[in-house]
Amino acid sequence: MTLLVSGLATLLSLLIGVPLGVMLGLVRFRGRRLVVSLVNTGMGMPPVVVGLWVSIFLWRSGPLGQLRLIYTPAAIIIAQTLIATPVITGFTIAAIQHQTPQLRLQILALGASRWQFLWTILKESRIALMAAVIAGFGSIVSEVGASMMVGGNIKGYTRVLTTATSMEVSKGNFPVAVALSIILVALAFGVTYLLTVFQQWERKDRNLKPLQDPEFTPANRTEATGSHGTDDLAGDQKAADR
Repeated sequence: MTLLVSGLATLLSLLIGVPLGVMLGLVRFRGRRLVVSLVNTGMGMPPVVVGLWVSIFLWRSGPLGQLRLIYTPAAIIIAQTLIATPVITGFTIAAIQHQTPQLRLQILALGASRWQFLWTILKESRIALMAAVIAGFGSIVSEVGASMMVGGNIKGYTRVLTTATSMEVSKGNFPVAVALSIILVALAFGVTYLLTVFQQWERKDRNLKPLQDPEFTPANRTEATGSHGTDDLAGDQKAADR
């Protein structure tokens, strides 16, 4: 259940946060600073606040009460999506703004269409975007307040590792709580490690590619420099003899 709700919430946050972050990073409009400030505020929003407002809307007497989503896995996914979306949006804005304006001008000068321009911008920001995914997943896999409030911690239905750990601590069953916390940390580390490997894979190949080319190896460069240097010295010596 932890993997299910956290994975779906991260995916939904990507679908919302990345386009929003790209728009805020590229487009200039009146009130943009206010919107970016709201995004930055949302990055530090306490999960219990998000859980409270989601509960108010999904409660049976609330505006969305007819959907009967309260105390369901869908309610946890909604709450976690609202928690992770500002994080992914903020990281995306920083990634887009970190690029040099010359890159955008060069892409447009090559005759790229709008979609080609956006794809190239995202491709050049892929390292930072993967960091956004990691940060977004980390912000929701470890939260307990919102999941407890909107999910109800129902055994076999909405109970996740964080809410189960909190419940065991309240019962004084510390050995089980410690075991659950170890499982949670191992799960978070495993997913984060896979995302990190995917993030660093192409970057590592790109950095090593010039070194793997025989024409750019230090030995060949040294030999080329040495041979040129010997020829130059020989030429100077002949000129001196003359």
